[in-house]
This record gives sequence, C-alpha cells and structure tokens, in this order.
Amino acid sequence: MVTAGSPSLNAPEYWWYTARARLLQTVLEPYAAGARRVLDVGSADGPSVGWLTASELAVAMDIDPRGLVAGGVCGSATALPFADASFDVVAAFDVIEHCAPEALALAEAARVLAPGGVFLMSVPAYQWAWTEFDEANHHHRRYTRRRAVDAVTGAGFRVERATYAFGATFPAFAADRLRRRISERRSPAPAPAPSGTEPELPQVHPVLARALLRATRVDQRLLRTRDLPFGSSVVVAARRA
Repeated sequence: MVTAGSPSLNAPEYWWYTARARLLQTVLEPYAAGARRVLDVGSADGPSVGWLTASELAVAMDIDPRGLVAGGVCGSATALPFADASFDVVAAFDVIEHCAPEALALAEAARVLAPGGVFLMSVPAYQWAWTEFDEANHHHRRYTRRRAVDAVTGAGFRVERATYAFGATFPAFAADRLRRRISERRSPAPAPAPSGTEPELPQVHPVLARALLRATRVDQRLLRTRDLPFGSSVVVAARRA
C-alpha cells in the first residue's frame, strides 16, 4: 500500500482534525464503551482517538512510524500483525480509502476482532469531490454512505450506525471543491506526493478556521440523536458476527 505521510504530522492542531475528533467521539464513543482491547489503525493521522480507551490494552498502529508514540506498532492495514480475535474494538479513521484492496483491509479488521467486536470507520465522502488533494494523499476512492455500508457489510459486519459528518461546513466544502475542479481543468495536475512525504493542507485564515470549527458544533448537537443526510465524511459503526 503506497501512502503519503499524513499532513497532520506538521499541523496536528489544524481545525479539521480538532473537529473530526469531536465528531467521531460524538457518533462512535457509545459503541466502544467498556472495551478491554482496542486497536487504532492509522493512528498517526491526527488527534482523533483520545476518547478511545481500553481497560487492558490499547494499540496504536500506522504504516508511517513518525506519528506513533512510544509503544506504537508499524504495520499495514492490509496485513495486520496481530493474531485472530485479538481485539474488542478496531478503529480505522480515514484509512480504508488509502487501501487499493479495500476488501482485504476490511477482512483484516474482521479477522483481528473477537466475535461481537466493533469496527469503527470514517472515510471521505463523494466521488464528485475528488481533486488533486485526493491524488496527493494517495486516495483510491471517496464514498457515499451507501457505498461505505455495502463495503462493510460485504466484509461480514452488521452495521449499527452510518451517518455523514461535517454537514454544517458542507456548503464551504462543496464550494471549495468546485473551485478546485475548475482550477485543475485550467492547469496540469501536479504529481502525487512521493511516499512518506506530507501533502500540504488547504490554507485557511485563522478567523475562518475558528468559524468552521464553531460550525461543527451544530453537527455535534445533531449527531447525538440523529444521522445527517449529507456531509464531507462518512462515519460507520459495525459489529462482527
């Protein structure tokens, strides 16, 4: 699996990472409550899992060792270096879109989960939103909610919740992606970032960043009780049979 280094390595406080952590916790924390053994796949990508705790064992794993804290494991999502049924919860936040053999990555998550274990996933939304940023990050696809659900159920999971996120900031996201698509038609696309290097994050004025972060509070309130019909990310909680 070819990968770019995560942009979060250079900008962990970027507004989107902060918001993602809050939204993932709002949607997914109930499904991870009481877990004894937790695996976070792709844990070098942003501060998203401070809320994801385990009573016995919490393992952070990433293909890029630079973002791993002491005790983290370097490995690939398509060949997890763990025995069958090792964990109660496996999280993969903005990971599966990087895996060319999507089914293999999901099968690996199912393999290392104990029966009844929970798989937590987030992925970027909408193929129409594909731009050079996806190329630079070595993405293979973007998702609709239905596409994400089909992929997860195809791996043998039972989906318990699937929703969009970042709905409140979606108009700004859609406008930015449209602007990028128009700009890309007018100029040659740059080459994807070499493996191990970090693509640049979109530059956002601090005032706008604060406004976007505040807007995601609307998502938090809504996501406590309902699913969102649109957004720039898809979030899924599923259980292994």
